Amino acid sequence: MKRHIFHYSISEVAPYIDWSYLLHAWGLSGKATGETAEEVINDAKRLLHDMGDKCRTHAIFVLCDANGDGDNIIAEGVTIPCLRQQHAIDGKPNLCLSDFVSPYGDKLGIFATTTDNDFGAEYKDDPYRYLLAQTLADRLAEATATLLHWQIRTSEELWGYSQDEELTMEELLLEKNQGIRPAVGYPSLPDQSIIFVLNKLLQTERIGITITPNGAMTPHASVCGMMISHPRACYFAVGKITEEQLEDYVQRSGTTAAELYKFLSKNVE
Repeated sequence: MKRHIFHYSISEVAPYIDWSYLLHAWGLSGKATGETAEEVINDAKRLLHDMGDKCRTHAIFVLCDANGDGDNIIAEGVTIPCLRQQHAIDGKPNLCLSDFVSPYGDKLGIFATTTDNDFGAEYKDDPYRYLLAQTLADRLAEATATLLHWQIRTSEELWGYSQDEELTMEELLLEKNQGIRPAVGYPSLPDQSIIFVLNKLLQTERIGITITPNGAMTPHASVCGMMISHPRACYFAVGKITEEQLEDYVQRSGTTAAELYKFLSKNVE
């Protein structure tokens, strides 16, 4: 298992920003907000220009030998428990991330991205620009994940499971690529405590990310998750789980129901 660390300039990452999510964070989705939305995006782009390349984003990645084992993924001997959907949707199978990792031997990517810890600090005396910088930092961390994922898919040195990929930027942002990168806390991987498991392999402190006891990352503009290459891998929402599945998950996690409930209360029926 080899650990790779990357540092990107703002100009490298900016083209991978999905501006629709920045607008969503500002409550500016919909046609009625057209002019205001355009103004916020232009202000954000000016802020990026003013920052130049004095700020950077950072990423860390490890490619692990892995295999699926029921509802678990085993990566380099570390058990990553996953949750399976308990409610069928239109007759579709109840999915679990481990379904997309072969039980006979496979690869699993684990990654984290972040921005400089003091990103936007120079705007603290300007409430509007400071808030804009904070939401922009979130977008830059996500954009870094998009760029990193593209590099990993197409570089033989990193993984290279899709070296012939030819996608436009629009297609990249719509995630038309092969494989997925479910992030901790997102619908396919809702248990925030999984970050502690992933970090046994990742060591996020190497790029300046610290993890609080409740599983939050500092800087707040950080993303951590897994990369799965299976051609049929897709995103899904685990949704509500039963007490029975919570019990099973507790056993597979090697922790207590009370501890896990703190992280999964919104998902338990």
